[in-house]
Amino acid sequence: MTVMAWLVICRDAPDSAALRRDHLRAHLAYIEKIMERISVAGPLSADAAGAMNGSCFIYGTDDLEEARRLLRNDPYYLAGVYEHVEMRAFRPVAGDWVGGAAWKGNSPAGERAGEP
Repeated sequence: MTVMAWLVICRDAPDSAALRRDHLRAHLAYIEKIMERISVAGPLSADAAGAMNGSCFIYGTDDLEEARRLLRNDPYYLAGVYEHVEMRAFRPVAGDWVGGAAWKGNSPAGERAGEP
């Protein structure tokens, strides 16, 4: 398991629904190609019933440049679906994904993760 990861929040450009639709197959094919580098990913919306208005990725890499490459090669990014992208270093330390509470030493991240 990666000790650090990169959380990427992408907000869609106005009126990008058609771009999303037009590039969906290429985007999903790309996601399948890089699946081993993604810890979790999915679309964002304003509420549970709302239209998609962004994407969230957590790339399983410590390397910011690799995370940037993964995003910049995504067909949605290349097509201009996203208006704004925010990248943040992320340390997964609690939850099912990391096997419990890392600070208790019962997850794959163990003591390396430190306090939440």
